[in-house]
Amino acid sequence: MKKGFYGLMLSAGMLLGACGQSNNGNEKEMTSSTDKEVLNAQISKSLSRANEQYKHMMDLLPEGKFPKTYHAKSDKFEGSGSGWWCSGFYPGTLLYLDEYEKDEVLKNEAIRSLGLLEKEQFNTSTHDLGFMMYCSFGNAYRLDPKPAYKEIMIQSAQSLASRFSEKVGAIKSWDSKEGDFLVIIDNMMNLELLFWATEATGDSTYYDIAVKHADTTIKNHFREDYSSYHVINYDPETGEVNRKRTAQGYADESAWARGQAWGLYGYAVMYRATKEQKYLDQAKAIAKFILDHPNMPADKVPYWDFDAPKIPDELRDSSAGAIMAAALLELSDYVDGELAEKYNDNAQQMLTTLTTDEYIAAKGTNGGFLLKHGVGHIPENSEIDVPLTYGDYYLVEAMLRYLNK
Repeated sequence: MKKGFYGLMLSAGMLLGACGQSNNGNEKEMTSSTDKEVLNAQISKSLSRANEQYKHMMDLLPEGKFPKTYHAKSDKFEGSGSGWWCSGFYPGTLLYLDEYEKDEVLKNEAIRSLGLLEKEQFNTSTHDLGFMMYCSFGNAYRLDPKPAYKEIMIQSAQSLASRFSEKVGAIKSWDSKEGDFLVIIDNMMNLELLFWATEATGDSTYYDIAVKHADTTIKNHFREDYSSYHVINYDPETGEVNRKRTAQGYADESAWARGQAWGLYGYAVMYRATKEQKYLDQAKAIAKFILDHPNMPADKVPYWDFDAPKIPDELRDSSAGAIMAAALLELSDYVDGELAEKYNDNAQQMLTTLTTDEYIAAKGTNGGFLLKHGVGHIPENSEIDVPLTYGDYYLVEAMLRYLNK
């Protein structure tokens, strides 16, 4: 592992062993060592491929745009403006890769794209400022703590906090018609920016908003088995729940895979930031639902929805697998013994699968994206079996977390 990377999140301790199911301890240890060597080699190759791919992507990227996806059938590269919720993943991935390989080309491209993104600090029309500004400027500030980066993130946190409703106890996600107050499980991923802002400014307002949002989400988003709905529609005047649904999953009562991943990751962050036991318990319960689900494949890359009707003939969502792997690697640091081993072993299996040729793009293909087979929004027939910029970001993050074990 090349020096310099210590991760945007706290690193976790990697324990190996469950892949070798032998009664002989020495044999199990040898099997685990072999598994680790294989995975280390696959990760090294995948990170080198990411470097190549992102330099290829730089040639395809339209001026003033951010990468969104690539459609192989039509050979069409699709970009977005800076206001799209995924805009921060491109500079974030570049910064991770530069940190690993010290590549000035990637670093300069990251800085260029940050310049395009900077204006979004004032965007109060979206809840996704954590994704957009913390995954990008958060990494930039961690690596090079310039005052300008700090000010951009503080303003971003202020913009995000402006969407909080005391009556509902949550940050509004999607803007909708009058009488709606929509909150999606994805919004758990934006709270980290608020925790950072309290640490940076000493103003506890941001921290308090994050905690209230997380508590409201625990109360209303989760079922008895700790699977989550995607969208809760609150009455903005009373804070009461009007409707629970799953917009991007198979059905309202189904467990959309990426939604479960957002919840897992979000509550691991909540425990890290607060050290409140209830958040660790929530993350552990979500992990149990995911890892023990009968429809979780043996190779640990989930189907796009755990309740999709044609399993095993349903599409996998590589982006959900990447997010889960990154989350489990962090969560393993907060537990001991067999549970830590379980989280690490499953994350290792996810990465082992995701770094095979089935999921890692060949050089010069896939529109410059690294990871294949992402699933965006099947009910809307959007981004189906394509690369996704956030899939790349969380896969690179997970690989680097693993290497820093």
